[in-house]
Amino acid sequence: MQNAILTKREKEIFELLINNKNTKDIASMLNISEKTVRNHISNTIQKLGSKGRSQALVELIRIGEIKI
Repeated sequence: MQNAILTKREKEIFELLINNKNTKDIASMLNISEKTVRNHISNTIQKLGSKGRSQALVELIRIGEIKI
C-alpha cells in the first residue's frame, strides 16, 4: 500500500474544505487557529506542487487521497 501523502490533520482539513467549510469554520471545528489551518493548507499545496487550494483539492481527489 502506498504511504499517504497527507498527515491525518491535513486530510481532515481538506475533507472539510471539500464540504464547503472556510478557514474560520475549520479552525473552530478542529479547535486550532486559522493560521494553523492555513499552514496545513500551504504545506499540502507545497507537497503536491499545486498552485492553490483548488488545484490541490482536484489533485488529492484524482490520486485518491480524499473522496468527494
